[in-house]
Amino acid sequence: MNIGTASEQSQLPVKTIRYYEDIGLVRPLRSDNGYRDFSETDLQRLKFLQRSRSLGFSIEECRELLSLYEDGDRASADVKAITQSKIREVDRKISELQSLKKVLTTLSDACHGDDRPTCPIIDDLAGEADR
Repeated sequence: MNIGTASEQSQLPVKTIRYYEDIGLVRPLRSDNGYRDFSETDLQRLKFLQRSRSLGFSIEECRELLSLYEDGDRASADVKAITQSKIREVDRKISELQSLKKVLTTLSDACHGDDRPTCPIIDDLAGEADR
C-alpha cells in the first residue's frame, strides 16, 4: 500500500510516517518507481506506534516497546517496567501541574481585576513582589 493509504489506516500524518521511516521505526519496501510500499506488518507497526505515542510514550520508549512487541520470547515484566516508569512520570507531571495551578490561583486571587493599574500578577512576573 502507498503512504497515503497507510496514513489513513494508521491515523498518522504522512509527515509522521516519513519521520518514523527516517529514524528507522518502519522500513517499507520501495517499488520499482521508488515509491514506498507498506506491508500489513508495516501498517501494524504504524498502528502500534500511533497508540503508543497517544499514551505518551517517547520515541525511544516506542522503539523499546516495538522491539518487545516483535520478540516472541519477551518477558511481560519488561513491558510492565516500561509502563510503570511512564506512570511515575505522569504522576510527577500531575504533581508539577497541581503546584503550578496553586501558584496561579494564588496570583489570580490577589489581583483585584478592576480598572486599577496595580496588579500583583504583573508584579510577581516582574520579580517585584519579592521587594
